[in-house]
Amino acid sequence: MKAFYTLIYCLLWPFFNLAHPCKAIGRENIPEGAALFCPNHTSLTDPLFAVFALRLRNRPQVMAKAEVMELPILGWLLKKAGVFAVERGKSDVGAIKHALKALKGGGKLLLFPEGTRSKTGELGQAKGGAAMLAVRTGVPIVPMYIPAKKPWFRRTPVVFGTPYFPHVAGPKGTAEEYEAIARDLMERIAGLKELTQ
Repeated sequence: MKAFYTLIYCLLWPFFNLAHPCKAIGRENIPEGAALFCPNHTSLTDPLFAVFALRLRNRPQVMAKAEVMELPILGWLLKKAGVFAVERGKSDVGAIKHALKALKGGGKLLLFPEGTRSKTGELGQAKGGAAMLAVRTGVPIVPMYIPAKKPWFRRTPVVFGTPYFPHVAGPKGTAEEYEAIARDLMERIAGLKELTQ
C-alpha cells in the first residue's frame, strides 16, 4: 500500500504542481506521530491539495465517500493507495473501525469534517465523526484551511493550524460533547483563513 501510494503520488505531483501549485503554511504544526487532519471541503481537488501539502513523508490514510470508491479504475487505484470508503448518512461501523485502527496504530488520517463539499464556498457544519475519533484514540486534531478559489497556474495556500486535543468529561464523550467539539473545529478552521491573505 505504501509503495503504491508513493508511485501514485510521484506520478500525479508534477502535473498537479504545474496546474495547481500548492503553498503550505504552518507545516511546522504537523505532528510526528498519529494525528487527525481536518480540512474544509469546497472542491474535488481538496484531497490532492491536502495530500501534497502534507508531502510524501506524512502519508495519510484518507476517508472518502463510498460513491467515489465504486467508480471503475479510480476506485481500485484509490483503494490501493490507502483510501477507504465511508457510507455517508449512516453509522458505518466498518469505516469507523478502520479509522480507529489507523490512528491507534500511529498513523495519520485525513477526514473532511463537513462530510460533503460546500457548494457555496462557505464553511458548512461539521459532523461529530472527527470529534469521536480524536476523543477515542487520544490523537490531536489538526485543523486545515483550503480556499474555495484555486486559480490555475497560481499558488493556492493550504494552512495547517495548531494541533489540539479535544476534551470531554467522561471516557468516551457524549453526542452533545461531540457536537460542541465539531463547532469548535469549524471555528478554528475559519480562523485560519486570515493566514492566506
